[in-house]
Amino acid sequence: MDHSLARLVQLLSAGFSNQSQAFDNPPLYAHILVKFRPLPQLEPGSLLLEQSYAINPVAPYRIRVLRPERRDGQLIIHNQSLRDAERFWGAVEDADKRAAIREADLNLLEGCTYVVQGRGDGFVGEVEPGCRCLVERKGATAYLVSSFEIDPAGMRTIDRGHDPQTHEQLWGSLAGPFQFERTEDYSAEIPGSWYEAFSS
Repeated sequence: MDHSLARLVQLLSAGFSNQSQAFDNPPLYAHILVKFRPLPQLEPGSLLLEQSYAINPVAPYRIRVLRPERRDGQLIIHNQSLRDAERFWGAVEDADKRAAIREADLNLLEGCTYVVQGRGDGFVGEVEPGCRCLVERKGATAYLVSSFEIDPAGMRTIDRGHDPQTHEQLWGSLAGPFQFERTEDYSAEIPGSWYEAFSS
């Protein structure tokens, strides 16, 4: 079995909150919830991601399907958007909505694949180089510079948007990474067939 791939999927299959950080530094950090849950009906490793402000968890500002896999000996995470994404808002807490997600609903986000490496008892990853991960926010197009660290205790992330022409930072963290503590564990929802697929 590819133990590193299985371990990455296990660590990601969880809920996270930066409540402590947000309450300690309210001017700098919003209180954010991040949840990843397995989607057994999709390709092995497929995880629904919902990222929302704690004051309005049913309206996520980011909803994606991520899929870790090994390609050419390298761990990567495919980043996929959902067609008509609002249909699936709240699916991370609604089993029927999760079950309704199909491969046909997914759109691979070009240039937005994460490249991942093991570190200690966890992993670090960042968006592939090339400035091709374009996102729309506040009426402007920016390329995403994003990185994360994850381990059994929690997760740390930095997301920043930069102007494609000037490379000036347009939005994102100015005060350092968001510090998320692990609040839920969904790894028991990973189907056994995925582990078989990871070993093939």
